[in-house]
Order: sequence, then C-alpha cells, then structure tokens
Amino acid sequence: MAEEKVEVTTELPEMGFSGHLEELRKRLIYSVIALVIGCIVTGIFIDSIMNIVLLGPAISSKLELQNRKPFGQAFLYFKVIFIVGIIITTPFILYQLWKFIEPGLYEKERRWAKSITFFTTVCFFAGISFAYFVMIPSMLTFSASFGSQNIKNFIDVDELLSFMTTTLLAAGLIFELPMITFVLTKVGIVTPTMMRKYRRHSIVGILIIAAVMTPSPDPFNQMIFAIPLYILFELSIWVSSLATNQRSKESKEQ
Repeated sequence: MAEEKVEVTTELPEMGFSGHLEELRKRLIYSVIALVIGCIVTGIFIDSIMNIVLLGPAISSKLELQNRKPFGQAFLYFKVIFIVGIIITTPFILYQLWKFIEPGLYEKERRWAKSITFFTTVCFFAGISFAYFVMIPSMLTFSASFGSQNIKNFIDVDELLSFMTTTLLAAGLIFELPMITFVLTKVGIVTPTMMRKYRRHSIVGILIIAAVMTPSPDPFNQMIFAIPLYILFELSIWVSSLATNQRSKESKEQ
C-alpha cells in the first residue's frame, strides 16, 4: 500500500481589503499602546533622563544652558518623554510592521524579511549609541572651546534637544546602510561587483562626510568618524554578496 505524501505548507490565508484594514488597525493600536507605555515609563524616570542622558554631554563639555521661553522646561520635558518613548518602543513597532506585511509574503520572503526586522533594529540602536557616546560629546566639546573669549555661549536647552535628536536620527539611519543594501540587492538594484567597482569613490565620499560631520579640523577626530563609515561600507559589500548568493540558490531551487 503506497503511502500518501502530505504536503505541508506554511502559506498564510489570503485576506481581503477589509481584512487588511482590520489588521492594520490592530497593529496601529498595539503600537500606540506600546508608545503610551513607553512614555509612562520614561515619565517615571524623566529626572534622571534629563540630568544624565540629555544634559550630561553638555555639562561634561562645560556648556552653559538656559531656557528662554515661558513654560519652556515643561514643554521640553514633554518632548523628551515622547522622543525617548518612541526610541525605546521602536523594536516593538518594527515587529508590528513585520506582522502586518507578513501575510503578503511568500515563505522564502518571510524568512529573510523577518531577519531584516531584527537586524534593522540592531543597526539603528548601534548608530544611536555611536552618535551619543562618540559624535555628540566631540561636537559639544568643540562647540564649547571654539570662538572668541569675549562671546559667552549660553545654549538654549531646546536647541540642544533639537541638535541631539537630529544627530541621533541621522546616525541611526546611516547605520542602516547594510540592511538597505541587502534589500536593494534582493530586488536586483545593487550588486557586490558594482559596490566594489565604486569603492574608491565611496572612500572619498566617506572622508567628505566625516569632514562635514566633524567640527574639529583635527585629522584624528575625522578618522574616528570615517573608520566606522568605511566599516559599514565593507559590511554592506559582504551583505550584498550574501544576498546575491541567496538569490542564486533560490533560483536553482525553482
């Protein structure tokens, strides 16, 4: 008696337009609830976050801070609570995004898309950490020491928050380069051969970016910024090669 082979599939059932809207609504609600919880947790520790995390780099750089608006500090606290709430709930929000798009992907696509969600979060927080512990202290120290001694630097604390938020976000996005390269390689826009071909051009671009991002003309400080960017570029080439090999393997299996 021949044994019947049962084909196991992990394909998720298709949803109609109303089903997608309901799924989107559910994921948005989960994300908002997580953000509210993150803001509440941030509010509990807001004094430590303000004095250590936000003001710490400026105080260490001996910058004098001031508030120039009525209720300026109150609004500042609310903005910090909201920004930090978003940052600490980013992994969960990305997970909800992944769960929303998952039903529309094939099994092979779900395997690599799930990994992208995880590594995107890792790269983002790596960029934020690099900006906070390396870039921002260096920039603030230069800002405190540069210029005429006859001009006093009284920094608006609201401007400090804006500067730090912009720098953290920019660094987080720059550190997403390997993941962006992976996706572009998967869809056939980027190849490792092309990236190796333009390696010299990329090095020049990295040095220019490092010079712009580094306020100090000191070559040592510029290299502190340039080396991580170059490592990211080389890592992106490796990621692109990995994605290309996966595409070739999947094509042979089909």
